[in-house]
Amino acid sequence: MPTRRSLSRKPRPGPPRPPALPPGLRAATDIQRELEHEQTVEEAAYHGVDLVGIEAERVEFRECEFDRVQLAGAHLAKVRFSDCVVRTSDLSNLRAEDGVLERVTLGDSRMTGLAFHGGLVSDVAFRGCKVDLTNWRMARFEAVAFEDCVLTGADFTDADLRGASFLRCDLSGAQFSNATMGGTRFRACELAGIGGITSWAGAVVHPDDLLALSYALAGALGIAVREVDPDGA
Repeated sequence: MPTRRSLSRKPRPGPPRPPALPPGLRAATDIQRELEHEQTVEEAAYHGVDLVGIEAERVEFRECEFDRVQLAGAHLAKVRFSDCVVRTSDLSNLRAEDGVLERVTLGDSRMTGLAFHGGLVSDVAFRGCKVDLTNWRMARFEAVAFEDCVLTGADFTDADLRGASFLRCDLSGAQFSNATMGGTRFRACELAGIGGITSWAGAVVHPDDLLALSYALAGALGIAVREVDPDGA
């Protein structure tokens, strides 16, 4: 759950700051592919690399590029990605609890079932990604943008989403119970079946999304939405 100290901080507005990558990255070496606990990797390009199921704690990636990388089922607790770019990669079922993403862009990648609970997401852009059934419980978002993403069934319980925005995203069935959302922005999103609607105090919603939101709010209040017979039947 967001701490009193974190909630006292004014969330930094977007857009996210882009990663700073040096030119001419070299391909990751064998040592950089065989990750170990507390390893730091700097200025490496992971292209077409298979890291499925790899396990390591407190790994840090600085100024790295990931293209067509397989990280499905990996366990990287407390991992940190700083100034990184991820393209067309598979991060499904990656466990990265208490991790950090800062100045990272992720495009056209699959993250189904990703577990990033308790983490920090700062200056991050998700574009065209499949981010369904992900776990963001108790995570903090600062200057984060989700654009054209599938987030069905995503769990934002107890997350601090004040610095997040969602544009043209499918959030069907997403859970927002006890989330902090003052300033969270939504535009042109699918909101059917969302949970925790009573936590949306302070959120900024585009008028086009109000109808879907009204149904979710009515359901939370126990209001039945149906045609009423003028005769009372």
